[in-house]
Amino acid sequence: MTSVWENLTIDAHDPSRLADWWAEALGYQVISDKPDEVEIRRSPGELPGIVFVPATTPKEGKNRLHLDLRPADREAEVERLVDMGARHVDVGQGEVGWTVLADPEGNEFCVLREREE
Repeated sequence: MTSVWENLTIDAHDPSRLADWWAEALGYQVISDKPDEVEIRRSPGELPGIVFVPATTPKEGKNRLHLDLRPADREAEVERLVDMGARHVDVGQGEVGWTVLADPEGNEFCVLREREE
């Protein structure tokens, strides 16, 4: 027997605000907004979801787990995400074929180049 990946959980100072940001970034929808957690999914019945829970301590250091996004147009997507409040970050990646950004609470994620056929 194996497990099913249900959710990725992210600590947040403002779970509702960060969930709304990621829902817009990914084209997801908020399916549950409670004081102790907010969940977003592509659609209500589709797994996995992303759950945002309250955090009382500040984020320290580089994430040990992050999302990789693969858009159809990396430059346009990076511009859109930065316009939404993401920022460019240097986590020691050097010269690479992707862009490292951080969401409004500082969680790093990568925007990959278009997939080559």
